[in-house]
Amino acid sequence: MDFSTFLQQLVNGASLGSMYALIAIGYTMVYGVLRLINFAHGDIMMVGAFLTYFAYNAGAPFSVAVLVGILGAVIVGVLTDKIAYKPLRDAPKISLLITAIGISFFLENLFNVLFGGVPRAFKAPEYLTKVFHWGSIYLPISVIIIPTVTVAILVAVLWVLYRTKYGMAIRALAFDIPTVKLMGVNADSIISIVFALGSALAAIGGVFYAISYPSIDPLMGVMVGLKAFAAAVLGGIGSVTGAVLGGFILGFTEIMVVAIFPELGGYKDAFAFFFLILVLLFRPTGIMGEDLERSRF
Repeated sequence: MDFSTFLQQLVNGASLGSMYALIAIGYTMVYGVLRLINFAHGDIMMVGAFLTYFAYNAGAPFSVAVLVGILGAVIVGVLTDKIAYKPLRDAPKISLLITAIGISFFLENLFNVLFGGVPRAFKAPEYLTKVFHWGSIYLPISVIIIPTVTVAILVAVLWVLYRTKYGMAIRALAFDIPTVKLMGVNADSIISIVFALGSALAAIGGVFYAISYPSIDPLMGVMVGLKAFAAAVLGGIGSVTGAVLGGFILGFTEIMVVAIFPELGGYKDAFAFFFLILVLLFRPTGIMGEDLERSRF
């Protein structure tokens, strides 16, 4: 592999890793507070992408369509918590896990019945599909925008967590929900904020994914969601910074494996999970796992 090809794959890896990172933040925040692996999170990403698609095709400006997708994903995420998870707050964790899997199947099949399983072409505005050439490097504008937005969102999320009273409440809930309730904090409202924030990021990740791979379908969140979850585990689930780091590592790994071993491109998903297993053999709590034990998020 020559240097220009390496740089090309580096840029592609940053773009793919950014999408995993955005979705992984939602996984890690919900787990950090409720110790729940929200397997429906990848499908909420799908909801955001679908609503953006419908709004844009109905004639709305793309920015407005994205806001519609984000708002729809937030509503679905918060309602999922209120209807499916809240009644099980005091139930064994396995009940929450099974419920999350059920919600995932429900959303996938609901969209499959309503809109069909045939993939739909996602046409982004021209200004997001322009391509620049830097020497022999092929540079779509989206691969610059996506990592930039991801880093900006990470900074914003960390600011909310460490510089606002809501962030303080979220971090307190992550340690001890009953005690926080005794102090007069409305825990359910704070948990709703966590779901809203995670769902909004998932919707943005879904739109980015649809721009990069211009096709959407009701099952688009299954593999992407699993990889984002793997990224959260790789970085140290419960750590926002770790989720972003894990997303970038997983994205780079997936792209580089295909670039270095093109004949094994069909196994790129297997390589991504094999890398996760390899890392966890040496760091069972993930890359940021030790910090997680001292302070969540």
